[in-house]
Amino acid sequence: MNKTRTSVKRVVLWFLAIAFITFGVVVSGNNMAKLFNGNKVSKSTVGIEQEVTISDKASKDSSGPLYPTRPEKGETIGTLYIPKLDEELPIIHGTDEDELSRGVGHYAGSVLPGENDNSVLSGHRDTVFRRLGEVKEDDELIVTTAAGTFTYKIRKVRIVDADDRTVIVPKPKATLTVTTCYPFTFIGAAPERYVLVADLVKKERS
Repeated sequence: MNKTRTSVKRVVLWFLAIAFITFGVVVSGNNMAKLFNGNKVSKSTVGIEQEVTISDKASKDSSGPLYPTRPEKGETIGTLYIPKLDEELPIIHGTDEDELSRGVGHYAGSVLPGENDNSVLSGHRDTVFRRLGEVKEDDELIVTTAAGTFTYKIRKVRIVDADDRTVIVPKPKATLTVTTCYPFTFIGAAPERYVLVADLVKKERS
């Protein structure tokens, strides 16, 4: 009888020992898995944070002002290249006769080329823009300044009255408006304006 009880106790103790060992292995395995997964998440999160930080910094660097200083009146600010005509023309800041006699004038009340809003250029039809009538919709206008090279695609060609002020109104996106007197062969003060409205399609900063 004593031997039987002893055997039963041994079996029970052996079973309990096996149960405790199994429980310990399971708990330890779960903790290791959590720790491993936690490390993976932590490293992954750090990587994302670093990437976001770098990306944000690059974005801020690239989105700084195109023109830290504004040009003075009469200053040459760049060139206008018209691929359709294979002509490159100087752009002068200002639209008084002094500026227009030297090239294409940039209306000082408008933004500079490449900036958001409406940048307005004007020129005489009998000098720099004598062939502007050959330029049509979908043709390109390329402006190069100290800030970079800006490619515009002509969206619309308009003919408006000489006193029409809509050519200088603000625009919701980067726009280049180029104007000259019209008709091109008119003798005297022309009654109309030939207007090219172009949208910025490519921006390459210096």
